Amino acid sequence: MTVALSAIFFTSFLLALSGAVMPGPLLTVTISESTRRGFLVGPAMIFGHGLLELALVDALLAGLAPVLQRDDVFVANSLLGGSVLLWMAVGMLRGVPGLTLQAAADAGRRGNLVLTGIALSAANPYWLLWWATIGLGYIAHAMKFGAIGVVTFFCGHILADLLWYSLVSGGIAKGKRFFGDVFYRRLIGGCAVFLLCFSCWFLYGGMMRLLHLA
Repeated sequence: MTVALSAIFFTSFLLALSGAVMPGPLLTVTISESTRRGFLVGPAMIFGHGLLELALVDALLAGLAPVLQRDDVFVANSLLGGSVLLWMAVGMLRGVPGLTLQAAADAGRRGNLVLTGIALSAANPYWLLWWATIGLGYIAHAMKFGAIGVVTFFCGHILADLLWYSLVSGGIAKGKRFFGDVFYRRLIGGCAVFLLCFSCWFLYGGMMRLLHLA
């Protein structure tokens, strides 16, 4: 059983790590916030992300998976999530011309990072879809070993997220002493463009699915 649980842990870790390193709304905002608020951004964002994932795992175990796989749920989440990300991206782009590192440091304590991690995760329709398909399959396999199997799976999954996001925020925070205002504006502008692309992707996916339903 020890070998099986080790396999669950490491395969869960590697699968989650492969997803964590891919650019997404959570990673993009982590990068932009780490320039202002330092190393703790990554762990705090993943703490919020992990709380939501833990609640979702409980919901999946209680039978929520068929609901999350419904087309109308995907459409609603895509359109709502895409709209939220679009609003964030436009706000970031509008603020880029006046950004300075000093102003960012002075404003760096605003906003709850844990809540931001929850909100950005919930706004991503493909995060829900992953859990309703791939994640549910892993949970079903882990459940063969009882509660300890599910706990092992979740620990491997969330540890991968925590490790990667801590490395990202730590690297950004340590390197920001070498940044100038121009580099900072380009970094935030790039993050905003990424968010804008993600928002358009989500909105497009939701609209296509909605047209298909019609």
